[in-house]
Amino acid sequence: MSVFRPKYITFDCYGTLTNFQLGKMTREIFADRIPEPERMDRFVSDFSAYRYDEVLGDWKPYVEVLKSALVRTCKRWGIEYDDAEGQSYYDAVPTWGPHPDVIEGLSKIAGKIPLVIYSNAMNEQIDSNVAKLEVPFHKVFTAETFKAYKPRLAAFEAMIDTLDCAPEELLHVSSSFRYDLIPAHLMGIKNKAFVARNHEPYCQGYGATEIRDIRELPALVGL
Repeated sequence: MSVFRPKYITFDCYGTLTNFQLGKMTREIFADRIPEPERMDRFVSDFSAYRYDEVLGDWKPYVEVLKSALVRTCKRWGIEYDDAEGQSYYDAVPTWGPHPDVIEGLSKIAGKIPLVIYSNAMNEQIDSNVAKLEVPFHKVFTAETFKAYKPRLAAFEAMIDTLDCAPEELLHVSSSFRYDLIPAHLMGIKNKAFVARNHEPYCQGYGATEIRDIRELPALVGL
């Protein structure tokens, strides 16, 4: 992607800006029941896959997404589900802070280009995470705001309509193709940046520029 000055830069939050720690938590919570590293890798992957599946239908509170995904994962693995463990994931989300590169990178853009977040979260969770980013955001949208989770196109439609802009005027930034960059591509958002956080591979064919971290983002917008 050549240098592009967007009307807004829109971001995924968890995983891209905020250090998403569900995988780490899962390894800690289930360490005694799944001690083999290779089997744990598969368990973590299954939990991630079920969370993705849970957000593809009608909106429901994120705590239900997490618990239902964990119920399904435990059932698949023949492990008894503990509701307190399911709740612990949800309660932990607001405590997470940003990746080490985020504040430095965002601080070079904030105040020059409006920053926007669309997150698959609840309103009661996101404020704490955004405050830890230490820069002002023009808008912070959640799946609860529009009753639509990414990768639903309805989520991107609602964000674009609310911002009152054309898809071509946005730069969308995410560390996930499946949740963000593929649906953004389908919505006509031509300018996209993939942040390589090592939890998803780069996917050719969707027009995203790969960056190592948020410190490389200012250069994409001429700052």
